Amino acid sequence: MFSPQGPSLRELAVQALSSVERGYDLLAPKFDHTPFRTPDGILDATLGVLRPLGPFGAGLDVCCGTGAGMRVLGPLCAGRITGVDFSRGMLAQAAEAHPDAEWVQADVRALTFSGEFDLAVTFGALGHLLPAERPPIFAGVHRALRPGGLFAFPLGAPPPLASAQYWAMLGFDAAMRVRNAVWRPPFVMYYRTCTLGALRDDLAAAGFAVTTAPMASLGRRRDGTPRYRLVLARKDADGPG
Repeated sequence: MFSPQGPSLRELAVQALSSVERGYDLLAPKFDHTPFRTPDGILDATLGVLRPLGPFGAGLDVCCGTGAGMRVLGPLCAGRITGVDFSRGMLAQAAEAHPDAEWVQADVRALTFSGEFDLAVTFGALGHLLPAERPPIFAGVHRALRPGGLFAFPLGAPPPLASAQYWAMLGFDAAMRVRNAVWRPPFVMYYRTCTLGALRDDLAAAGFAVTTAPMASLGRRRDGTPRYRLVLARKDADGPG
């Protein structure tokens, strides 16, 4: 799973016993050499779906990590591109890799942007958010967008009940709940809390009109359904900024 440049088992154990913020500060220098970094294939598929919907002005990557989302925002946005994350370590890596972008250290549960962006994206961050935290985050993204602005993120299809992936995800979530019950600070990372129905409801409650688009380049499952969809949450063009 990891390249020789990736973290050791000891480093991963220390991260797992830290808070989310501290854990990612520690992991940041080696994060891009782990499978936790969003693969280029998903980034490129996102770009392919969004390109016909642009061009866009300013772009925002929510929970930007080391800046992988700039692979999407850079080609699409004619204006400034900004990444926001709470990990100082991750932002340092992002700034080194993408010096032309803006980087903001902030808690995404309390975003202060207002009507500044035309496109917002997020990659691989939703599992770090408890369901109760999504409404204020989505409300903050809605507020950060200009009227007509778009919030987009990829979402994988749920694995079949009989698949090894399903049981691996179930086991991981169970282990994480046990860990957080007996150890502080908590480390939030759950794979099974981000269903399309729940996300659609939370986005709609924040004021978005929600659709999805298949990410065709990532293939289809045996039943013919897409392996991934891009969630497209649009702010009302006629609403207040």
